[in-house]
Amino acid sequence: MEPRVAGGWAYWVEERPLERGRGAVVRVRLDEPDAGPADVAHTSEADIRTAVHEYGGGAWLPLEAPDGSHFVLGSCMSDHRIRLFDVAGNTAPNPITPEPDVPGSLRYADPALVPSPRPAAGDGRFEPVTVWVRESHPDTAGEPTNELVTVRLDGTVSVVASGADFYSSPRPSPDGSELAYLSWDHPNMPWDHTRLHLVELRDGDPVPSTDRVLCNGPALTQPAWSPDGELHIVTDVDGWWSIHRVDAETGDTEPLLADADTSSARREFGVPAWVFAQATYGWDGGGTLWCTWTADGVSHLGRIHDGRLEEVPSGFTDFGRLAVTADGAAVTVAASWTRRAAVVEIASDGTHRQLSDNEPSALEPDDVSVPQTFTFGSEGGRQAHAFFFPPANSAVPAEPDSPPPLMVLSHGGPTGSARSSLDLGIQYWTTRGIAVVDVNYGGSTGYGTAFRNLLAGQWGVVDTQDCINAALHLAREGAADSQRLVIKGGSAGGYTTLCALTGSDVFAAGISRYGVADLEALARDTHKFEARYLDGLIGPWPAEADLYRERSPIWRTDHLRTPMIVLQGTEDRVVPQSQSEQVVEALANAGVPHAYLLFEGEGHGFRRGPNIVAALEAELSFLGRVLGFEPAGDMARVEVR
Repeated sequence: MEPRVAGGWAYWVEERPLERGRGAVVRVRLDEPDAGPADVAHTSEADIRTAVHEYGGGAWLPLEAPDGSHFVLGSCMSDHRIRLFDVAGNTAPNPITPEPDVPGSLRYADPALVPSPRPAAGDGRFEPVTVWVRESHPDTAGEPTNELVTVRLDGTVSVVASGADFYSSPRPSPDGSELAYLSWDHPNMPWDHTRLHLVELRDGDPVPSTDRVLCNGPALTQPAWSPDGELHIVTDVDGWWSIHRVDAETGDTEPLLADADTSSARREFGVPAWVFAQATYGWDGGGTLWCTWTADGVSHLGRIHDGRLEEVPSGFTDFGRLAVTADGAAVTVAASWTRRAAVVEIASDGTHRQLSDNEPSALEPDDVSVPQTFTFGSEGGRQAHAFFFPPANSAVPAEPDSPPPLMVLSHGGPTGSARSSLDLGIQYWTTRGIAVVDVNYGGSTGYGTAFRNLLAGQWGVVDTQDCINAALHLAREGAADSQRLVIKGGSAGGYTTLCALTGSDVFAAGISRYGVADLEALARDTHKFEARYLDGLIGPWPAEADLYRERSPIWRTDHLRTPMIVLQGTEDRVVPQSQSEQVVEALANAGVPHAYLLFEGEGHGFRRGPNIVAALEAELSFLGRVLGFEPAGDMARVEVR
């Protein structure tokens, strides 16, 4: 949702599943408690999204003109051009960036406004300069190129930085005289090693020969300037992502928290940069720093005063992008174990009000499964972490002597984590008598750098072991039926699912959503952002081709004896359709019961409402056939071959 604050208004983007998954910009006045949100004019017809790095994020930016009028600059998925939306609707959306020779070949993301002196009274000029990441896709084979560019309303686009493989987080100083940004190169991912740059600006343009690297690694993220002009960065130099102040002359950093050894507190103030425009900290008008962090897999909100961290008791357990108002409140996407994600404004005492529309609750309170957090042993004495959701349905009496089926969830990434909030996709199963365990396997984020790096060279091994051991642990504890264990995952989690099904006989069924089956094909065919991701997770390719085959489930299909349902989108550019169809072909050749659903027009993740529903119902129908129960309700039955 990416909430932002500008001119006394809160803005965010809503994904509309019933409108083909498009993004619409919404806003609400912060000083009118009873005011409801409304779509920004003309964005009701647009799809405000970006496909830079394929995963996008940061497709838009609110602006306030000198006369107090408001605008939104937004990248539109239809042609990837930036348009100026007049919030009042007085003018039609105006394309700003020129149309490229190859339509749709120039993509934009992660914008920031370069501050400039306010014009004299009566001067109505509105000439903002913004900085964007631009990704240029050639019309022939080859990788796209990435740059930082400035964009002006007259359509002038000028290059600020080029030459690195990737750029992100352009952040101008409060006086507009300097620009901080991040860059990195293959084979690094942004959570491995990035560089923090600083370049001087004059009238919004870079001053030649002033670009310099302030910090060369390690995993730097989210540069930001305090109101008084001090540069900050989130760095894992001490083994946990923490907020540091940066000396703009020397590049030296120092932690903001007095307890500099954040590893003792097991807190992480950063998140993996899969998408643009993330923010876990920011300042209010009084100069107080607000921040979010993760501890033991659960998110928190707080403020830092004089080197001390004070938690804001909001009652939420999961936070998205953080924006901070001038008068000392946080605007963010927040959720808890019993409340769905919503845009909220949170005061320093933890009181809050919801800014986004109230959605009717899909569940009664007694029907919500609140998880138990636990740590369990895995291979080699390692420990891993998980959330266990027992079945919950007030209309059906529990059967204490009959352990329920268990679904093991393997999150995507794999550099990611299980969400610490209400997920109706999980509750779908727990209300139907199926327990769920959401596993933070070795390699997950939120538990420090050493834990995040457990997948270095070990993808398909550590994650698979931890998912299997989570299931076996719960079965030994009597919390799950050892004969009715199921594993499910999407993308990277789908790979873990396939590895578990081809490398063990623990599970009675599997669910793969656009799962990776052939690592060599992924290394050859995937998009630029992840083109060298496998170098760190498996090893350099093609030098380690034998290891790639050894770890690829598609080369172990002779061991595949577990019934499986496979789901895939036709427009997936991350894991192509061919990968899922290889798995389906292997299942058919081996005579293993299976089902295959192909969703037309869907990409990497299903965005359209009818398809989201159809996917879940097909999975439930399939498990009913395999595990021997009849799903309740009126729903289509999937064909099992």
